[in-house]
Amino acid sequence: MSEPNPDRDQEMPLVSHLAELRTRLLRCVAAIFLIFAGLFYFAQDIYTLVSAPLRQYLPEGATMIATDVASPFLTPFKLTMVVALFLAMPVILHQIWGFIAPGLYKHERRIAIPLLVSSILLFYAGMAFAYFLVFPIIFHFFASVTPEGVSMMTDISSYLDFVMTLFFAFGVAFEIPVAVVLLIWIGVVDVAYLRKIRPYVIIGCFVVGMVLTPPDIFSQTLLAVPMWLLFELGILAGSLIRKRRGEQDGEDQAEDDHSGDQPPAPLP
Repeated sequence: MSEPNPDRDQEMPLVSHLAELRTRLLRCVAAIFLIFAGLFYFAQDIYTLVSAPLRQYLPEGATMIATDVASPFLTPFKLTMVVALFLAMPVILHQIWGFIAPGLYKHERRIAIPLLVSSILLFYAGMAFAYFLVFPIIFHFFASVTPEGVSMMTDISSYLDFVMTLFFAFGVAFEIPVAVVLLIWIGVVDVAYLRKIRPYVIIGCFVVGMVLTPPDIFSQTLLAVPMWLLFELGILAGSLIRKRRGEQDGEDQAEDDHSGDQPPAPLP
C-alpha cells in the first residue's frame, strides 16, 4: 500500500491555494521578464541567427524584407519574448512542481519528476532537430521550386510565424515518449495494445510528416522515423515503469498479508 503524503492529509483553505498559485505565477512572470531584459539588447542578433537557415538559400542579391512599418522592431521583439519563454521553462516547471507536489503520493513523485525533466529536454531536442536538420531541407526545397521570374524575398514577420509554428510542432512531436508513459502509467492503455496498433502509429507518423514538411519523401521520412522511434522509446519506458509498479504493489500486498498474520495484541 502506498505511503500517504503527510502534506496531502492537511487540507489547505482555498484562499491559501490561490495565494500560493498567485505567488508562483508571479515568479514565472518575473523569470520570463528577467531573461527577456537580458536578451533584448541582442534581439537583432537573435533574429539573424534564427533566419540563417533561410538566408543561406536566398538567390544572390536577394534579402528578406519588412512590409510593415513597425516590423523591423516588433518582429525581433516578439522573437526575443518567445525565446525568453522557452529559456524560462525550467523555472516554470519548477514552480508547477512546487504547487502540485504536496498533493502527490511518494510513488507519484518518483515518476513525476523524471517526466517533468524529460518533457522540457525533449521539447528543446525537437526544436534543435527542426533548426539544424529540417529547416535547411525545407528552405532548400522552397528555393529550388521558385518559378522563373519570381524573386524569393520573404517577409520577416511571415518567416517568424512559419518557424515558430514548426518549432512548436516539432517540440510537441518529441513529447511522444512522455505522452505514452503517462497513458500507460494512469492505465488508459496497456503496452500490449500499443504494440498491437504499431502499424497504425507508423502510418500516422508519416501522415504528420507529410503535413509538416515539403512534399518530398526524404523530409517526410526525416520527421516520421524519429516520431516512430520516440513512440517505441515511450513503450519501452512504460513497460519498465509498469513492471516496477507491479513489483512494488506485490511487495506492499505481501507486507499487508504479513501484518494480517500476526496474532492480535492481548486485551488488557
